[in-house]
Amino acid sequence: MGCASCGTGGSVGCQNNGHCSTGGCNKLNVFDWLSNMDVPTMHRFNIVEVRFKNGRKEFFRNQNKLDIVTGDPIVVDVPNGHHIGYISMQGELVRLQMSKKGVTEEEVRDIYRKATSRDLDRWEEARNREETVMYRTKEIIQDTKLEMKLTDVEFQADGTKATFFYSAEGRVDFRELIKILASEFKIRIEMRQISVRQEAGRIGGLGVCGRELCCSTWLTDFKNVSTSAARYQNLSLNPGKLSGQCGRLKCCLNYELDTYMDALQDIPEVETPLKTERGNAKLQKTDIFRKIMWFGYDDDNNWYSVDVNRVKEIQLLNKKGKKPFSLLENETEADKMETSINSDLEAMDRKFSGQRGKKKKKKKKFRGKKSNQKPEKS
Repeated sequence: MGCASCGTGGSVGCQNNGHCSTGGCNKLNVFDWLSNMDVPTMHRFNIVEVRFKNGRKEFFRNQNKLDIVTGDPIVVDVPNGHHIGYISMQGELVRLQMSKKGVTEEEVRDIYRKATSRDLDRWEEARNREETVMYRTKEIIQDTKLEMKLTDVEFQADGTKATFFYSAEGRVDFRELIKILASEFKIRIEMRQISVRQEAGRIGGLGVCGRELCCSTWLTDFKNVSTSAARYQNLSLNPGKLSGQCGRLKCCLNYELDTYMDALQDIPEVETPLKTERGNAKLQKTDIFRKIMWFGYDDDNNWYSVDVNRVKEIQLLNKKGKKPFSLLENETEADKMETSINSDLEAMDRKFSGQRGKKKKKKKKFRGKKSNQKPEKS
């Protein structure tokens, strides 16, 4: 049933017989981790979660106590008709999902019956019209010059109503469009505006990470993503790299943000260069998790790694008007002179040792030529 409901290939699906290589048939799938647990309740929760096209889910009540299992097609009550969906979850996990989404039991509609072969055939006929209706609607939108983007069309199982999902920057006056669509297709029209993130989730695709988009596989709650999330994680503020397929900032920027925020609590803010007797050291780079900060002097191309505690110590000395000799904790001027003298001596040793080796090689070659010469005959 997955290939017929994922919406990736119109009415025929992806033709993989349920063995989807990309995971598209499991769009917004849920693992019922309470299915094998004995929950101490007097009766089974009679509300189930039903999945429709492109992962849209709603809750319905099994008031007739039908013998249904996860994956069964059922006929449910919808405004002005009936629709067909597949059971995606049942049991106590549904109660938790309703509490999470803020849905009360009074808002839940009823399940009519299990879907028969006749119901499925009629629904298949209605779904076959979705592609042609969508292309024709795009032409009408272009002719009427409305600033909206049509994303998807979903027909009701009884074929009397169609829901048009669209995205737009602002408010759209589509009253004239509804009149044209209703007169041409002879159905009831419902226009439903969705965000660009929801649009990307309905269309699907692959992200730069190589996996399917989070919004089309498991993510349902879209939180606000700001550029400060990238700054805290030391990411380059490049819109091309930070934006997803929806054109907005990637949702995954928020995944590790809390970890970075916790690690940044121990990192001091360096707004001005650190003052030392050797010179002013400017911050170049920070390793948040190793708690190491790299500084560089104006007259030196090298970067020096300094521990966070040492940075705090230097900042306290600067506030008191004092300057340490250098960024390193135990380095003194005598140590610096000794290291510089030793480095000069080592450089001279390497230079002269190389020259001696060259001279020896030349002498060996010259002696070899003399020994190979034969004496002339008199």
